[in-house]
Amino acid sequence: MSKPVGPYTPIVRAGDLLFASGQVGISDGALVEGGTVGQLEQAMANLKGLLEGEGSSLDQVIKTTVFLVDMDDYADMNTTYVAAFGDHRPARSAVAVAALPLGARVEIEAIAHAQ
Repeated sequence: MSKPVGPYTPIVRAGDLLFASGQVGISDGALVEGGTVGQLEQAMANLKGLLEGEGSSLDQVIKTTVFLVDMDDYADMNTTYVAAFGDHRPARSAVAVAALPLGARVEIEAIAHAQ
């Protein structure tokens, strides 16, 4: 699990829900190689680690929001997203943004059931 890049809590429990702050594709304090795909793979791994640290999993995710710097990366994001979630399909929003922390190309946040 990566350390937060700002003054916030990476995951918060509220009753039966977990709220995971936006995850970018950082490992060891730096963005990973591989553009949107590589960064989303790492961001999903970071998200998975946060959830598992609270006794939950990607299968318990209810809703995600994906932030993309370039909507031309939407198809690549979908492919990577499906690979991470498998047959599980949480509700999702995907939005274009002008910029993301650390120059990331993609960020994902999630709400999940706590177990």
